[in-house]
Amino acid sequence: MVDKRERGQFDSGRNLEPLEPIDISKVSDFDETLASMEKTSFGGRQLGDAAKILTEMFSDPDDLTVLTLSGAMTVAKQGLIICELIERGLVDAVVSTGALITHGLVEGMANSHYKVPNLSDEEMYERGICRVYDTVELETSFEHLHDLVDENFERLFPALDGKSAPRGSYDFLRRMGELLKEKHPGSRSILAAAAEADIPVFIPAFTDSELSLDIFIRRVKYDKDFWKDPFTRAAIPQFNPFDDLFHFAQKVYNHKGSLSIFTIGGGVPRNWAQQITPLFDIMSLENLPVEPRLYSRGVRICPEPVHWGGLSGCTYKEGVSWAKFLPESKGGKYAEVAADATVVLPFLIKGVIQRMEKQKK
Repeated sequence: MVDKRERGQFDSGRNLEPLEPIDISKVSDFDETLASMEKTSFGGRQLGDAAKILTEMFSDPDDLTVLTLSGAMTVAKQGLIICELIERGLVDAVVSTGALITHGLVEGMANSHYKVPNLSDEEMYERGICRVYDTVELETSFEHLHDLVDENFERLFPALDGKSAPRGSYDFLRRMGELLKEKHPGSRSILAAAAEADIPVFIPAFTDSELSLDIFIRRVKYDKDFWKDPFTRAAIPQFNPFDDLFHFAQKVYNHKGSLSIFTIGGGVPRNWAQQITPLFDIMSLENLPVEPRLYSRGVRICPEPVHWGGLSGCTYKEGVSWAKFLPESKGGKYAEVAADATVVLPFLIKGVIQRMEKQKK
């Protein structure tokens, strides 16, 4: 039996890091609050750890940072935070859902979103109002986007021969961002910011968006064969998802510094961005002239629980077994924030920016 005095010596002594209560009388900004949260527990410590790793990630000049986005972040009015990250050069590539980018385009065209009115969903449908939880998007906003695509289709898709037409989503979205800058100067949006900064934006599931429907409708609208017999034959845009994969792989593989990932939500954007490293691993096992690459830092904000078994909720530790992440035992640094991003993201990013600005002084 262990002597109580020996047990007490261990409990109060070596190898234990003490926690500290937050003293709000001693904090004056978001950065100091986040730093104090590192010494707390539960979700607070998660957020404090995330701020610490994000600061390392964003401050490292040799790091390539991939930002992945899912969920209704632009509908929830978080779009300018993403713009801030891009404009400050804190991220090097963006992987997103199509809906998030589409709603961001609506914002970039000076349209807005609104609180849910006191109407039933059936009444909202009849009045051209689309609901996203407690927020609504007007059909007129989508009509403005449809008109923008329709009026500039030849510019966005100058040919369907595969030579001048956009090769993948990143190519098309760059053109869309440049068009938005021209038509709505001064308006901030994810695509306009990315085009200005020459940062690629990828949408792996591109056809899962209102924007893709506008492109499809515009193309078949002037196709005689479609008018004769719908959905038998049509000269549709020849997007090649493997071109997206190759371009992203090229950017990641040719980078000689560290690789980091900052994930908001989960879903296809997270998995698509993460599976690039298993691609290199498999290619090396096939004796191709490719060396393995691993993400060495990661921060994830997502309320998805791990026990459901989905990719959105899985931990970075689980990703180690898939050749996606460097183990923590070998220097990998990761933070998992189990929270609604709309609650913590503004606080987190503002605090990290404040911390970086202090470090420069």
